[in-house]
This record gives sequence, structure tokens and C-alpha cells, in this order.
Amino acid sequence: MSTLAALARAEAAAAGRAVPVATVRHLHVHERPLVLIPLAMAGEANAPLAAMVGCHPADPALLVVAQPRNRDQRFAFAAALGDLLCAYVEAHAAVAEPVAVDRGRDVRYRFAGAPQLWVPNPGGIEFLRLFGRYTRFRSEGHPAVPLLGRWLTFFASAAEVPGSALLVTAVQALSLHWATGQSSAEDAHLGSQLAWIESGAAAPRAAECGPPAGPATDPSFDNDVLAPLIESGAAGETAAVLREHLTPIWEQMWRTLDRLRGLPAGARVGSRWDADRDAFSAFVRHLADGGPPQPRRDGAVAAAARLHHLEAAAARYAVQRAFDDPLVMAEHRLTGAAFAAEVVLAQPDRIDESGRRPVLRPRILVRADEPVRVEPGAALTSPARPAQKATVVGITPAGAGRTDVLLELSGGMGRRLVAEAASVPAVGERLVLTTLSETFRPIAVFPDPAETPWTHGGPPAT
Repeated sequence: MSTLAALARAEAAAAGRAVPVATVRHLHVHERPLVLIPLAMAGEANAPLAAMVGCHPADPALLVVAQPRNRDQRFAFAAALGDLLCAYVEAHAAVAEPVAVDRGRDVRYRFAGAPQLWVPNPGGIEFLRLFGRYTRFRSEGHPAVPLLGRWLTFFASAAEVPGSALLVTAVQALSLHWATGQSSAEDAHLGSQLAWIESGAAAPRAAECGPPAGPATDPSFDNDVLAPLIESGAAGETAAVLREHLTPIWEQMWRTLDRLRGLPAGARVGSRWDADRDAFSAFVRHLADGGPPQPRRDGAVAAAARLHHLEAAAARYAVQRAFDDPLVMAEHRLTGAAFAAEVVLAQPDRIDESGRRPVLRPRILVRADEPVRVEPGAALTSPARPAQKATVVGITPAGAGRTDVLLELSGGMGRRLVAEAASVPAVGERLVLTTLSETFRPIAVFPDPAETPWTHGGPPAT
């Protein structure tokens, strides 16, 4: 836990109410998401018990497996869930839009929208991942079953990508924006966490007595209520009990969505959702072209490429959140990766003639009232002008705990020897400067699997 996160939890505990840890919303919230609350039977490996699913708070569909050990009923559950999910997904694959690539010299197409699934907690993602693996290779029975498995695997894989919003958990989305006065383990209970945000510290005590948000159920509920119903085979009564169990969680999910919609979206949320739409469009094309199901496990090259993709996404997501939100940037100021300063001198028309041709290289002097932990030669960026690079020329103590930093600017000022209006920070402007950067990172090149040693999936040793 970071210093500011610990401080926020302490403040929430002292105030008796959750405190915000973000000034903007850091994820895309769909105008018509699919909320899915799965339940699994205790003691059985990924045996579905029930699911409440739907796109509207007033119209949930309840799918129930009255006998979770019955294989035919489990496949009927998968077929019904597959019909619902595939219909929702296909509704977003109807309209495509052109996207300019290669600096406008070419055009590609992606769908104008993409689906978004919401589950209560990370356990719901794990359930969908395992259920997807269980169903995507099935060839018998309802044709929606293997397609359901492939889509669940796609969404579960997307959930591993930092910043992706194709499959979202409610408790993690709330933790991204509010800190409660309880532990992280207690935040895993959606009702308790939401009560801290909505009503304060007294409400979670009552919320904790409510049903957990799955996929595991409460042991006392399993033993005292569910087990007798399953043994008796009373399907109608089982469905009624499970509906009563899931309805409070269903309402909490939609209250969570409303709470998040009340926050303004961060400036870079849209670009991440564009990347999600690209991923969705690519997978739709893969299915349309008759592509095979996802493998049970990645080969060595595919695993290395995926790891590289996840690491790049994590680094990019951390930078984008910091650039969008001063509360997130404050963490980097504490660690020395950023500092705030005021421009005290500016030379916007400075020309550097030391090279083969003159170039515009303005200089500014900024004064910081906080520790500056960068060295001369370091490259800095300001979230206000992310395309502009500021190179540290010199650092001088200014007395009274202040520090003067001389910076030389390049980029983001136009292509002429005269800077465009407002492209150079003016005297009196306050800046946040950081070593974080959104600079494009080239994609790593990996060998073809056939060119790797036999230990990594290549041809056998002779």
C-alpha cells in the first residue's frame, strides 16, 4: 500500500466515511453494460449454480441449475447464458467506422462500439475464465456453448490488460476512486464497500450481514438453505430462493454504475476504450474467418509476446492515470518522479545554432517549493503539454527550501523558428514536471515459433 493510500484509509476511518482518491473517472462506463452475477456450487470444481444477468436494472434474467451435479443441466445453463451473451455481443458488431492509419495514407475499420461486462469481484472473473475453458472446446449440443466459451475466454484475457474496460469488477472500480476505512479484504465485500461510500462507517456493519456477491456463497446459506432444496429437487423453490439471494447484489451493481457515472471521465479514458474496440473488432474478425479456439496454454513465443504487451500496457496506464489526475500524480511527487514549480523566467524565442541548422530551443526557469530529485540531463514532461520535452540544463538552490531548475524545451511548438501561441509556458504559470512520459515504445520483435529451440516449441532436436 502506498503512503497516500494509507493516509486516505486513515482519513476515511477518522471521518467515518469513504474519501475520494481520484478527481476523475479512470475507466469507461458503458451506456448499456451487461451485468453478470455468477454463483457456483461449493465443493464442486466450477459447477454453475445460478447467474443473474441483464442490461437493464429493472429486467434481470435469472438462470438456475437446480441440480449442479447434473451434466445436462449445466450444459443447458451454458446454452442459455450463451444465447444471452452472444446476442449482446453481436449487437455491437453491426456498425463499423473508418480509422485513418499510417498518417492518413491508409484506412482500417473497427466497430463503432464494443460490449462491456460487469461482475461484482475478481472471483467472478476467475469463474468466467474457468467456465470459458470448460465450454470453448465443446462440439456437441447447443452451438452457443463453444461460442460462449470463446467469448468468456476473450473477456477474461482482456481483464488482465491494465486499463482495459471490456470486463470490469465493481469492487476494483470503486477502490480505484474511493478509499474506505476498512481493510482491503473487507473491501472485497461489495455491499460493505458501497455502504462506506454511500452512507458512512455505520452502514457496512449491516451490509456485511447481507449475501456475498459470489461466486462462492455463504457456508451457512449452503448448509441450511441450499443443500435441502437441491436434495429435494424443488426447482421452483430453489429459483425463488436464489432470486432473493441475488437481487440485493444486482441492485448494488447498478448503484455502483450510477456512482461511477457521476464522475467526469479522464482525458485519456477514450483512447483506452478505442483500444478495447480494436481488440473486440479483431476478435470478431477472427471468429468470422473461422479461427480456432484459444489454446489451453500459450506457447513460449506467444507467452513472451503477451507478457511484453501486459508490461507495456501497465506502464502506459500508470502514466495516463497520473497525467489525467493530480491526486494520482501526487504519488509520483512523493517518490521524486515529479515536482510542481512556477515559471519565473522564460525565453520563448531562443534559437540554437550549434548544429547544422538553427532550431527553436526555448528555455524557462522554474522555481520549486518542494524537493527536486532529478539530475541535469534528465528529460521531463508536463501533463499540460505531453508532446513537449523539457531537458534539465541546471539545478540551483534558491534558498528557503526552494530550488531553481533551468529547462530547455523541444517539440510541441510547431515546425517554424517561432513558437506557436501558448506552446511555451509563460512567466507565472504553474507546472507539474515529471520523468513519466507517454512517448511511443516500439513493439518488441519475437521469433517465429519454428525458429525457436525444440525446448520452446520449435522443431525437434536432430
